[in-house]
Amino acid sequence: MLLFLVLEVVAIMMLAKSHTYQRSKIINSSSSVAGYFFTFRANFADFFTLQHTNELLVKENAALRHKLEVYRKFEYPVDTLNAKPDFDYIPARVISNTVHLRNNYIIINKGSRQGIAKDMGIMSSSGVAGIVTGVTENYSIAISLLHKYANISIQFKHTDQLANVTWSGPDFRIGNIVDIPTYVNMKHGDTLLTSGNSLIFPEGIIVGTIDEPLESEAGDMNAATMLFATDFNKLKSVFVIKNNNKFELNSLNKLRPDE
Repeated sequence: MLLFLVLEVVAIMMLAKSHTYQRSKIINSSSSVAGYFFTFRANFADFFTLQHTNELLVKENAALRHKLEVYRKFEYPVDTLNAKPDFDYIPARVISNTVHLRNNYIIINKGSRQGIAKDMGIMSSSGVAGIVTGVTENYSIAISLLHKYANISIQFKHTDQLANVTWSGPDFRIGNIVDIPTYVNMKHGDTLLTSGNSLIFPEGIIVGTIDEPLESEAGDMNAATMLFATDFNKLKSVFVIKNNNKFELNSLNKLRPDE
């Protein structure tokens, strides 16, 4: 086989030397092959360069969110030199994610070793994504908003009125808004944000927008369908939200008198 390849190369070289037309065709063919090879190599290199660039952007985004949390405190009389943000944002990569089950989960490549703990929120660059339910040393699992036990408090951006978001399936793009007071005026396209009434998510993270308002026939609480801000079908890079005041706030809750 090797001898055959050597003879083929020698024959091609002799043909190229003796005939101008054949030489030009061989050169053109070689150029095409070389061009394809170098284009493939460049695209291959660009793929890893873009991946590295994306990881850097995610880290920079997390750093900017950290600074924003500090700047938010400047609205109030605090010691700005020693100001500590209420929330930290830890960048992570999604390594497993489901969207077509009744109860869907997200697995990320960060765990207790990187500061992740149970009951921390997860968000994408577009909006809320889920809540951490279990951790190992280097990995964590979370329920996404596409889960029957996912229930988060939201507020209407234009009125600050409160409601709750759930998911009944099967469409991963559409959620349900429940417990909307009947006096709240809502329309298609209204923006929905996290309320900040839990220790998991800070106030003001986008959750989605109103798709279709649904009035209650009984006249009690209205409902609506919503479009999630996060595209769960292409979830890749996320941030895990760490509440730096969680321990202190939990201590206060324990001091509340029993009713």
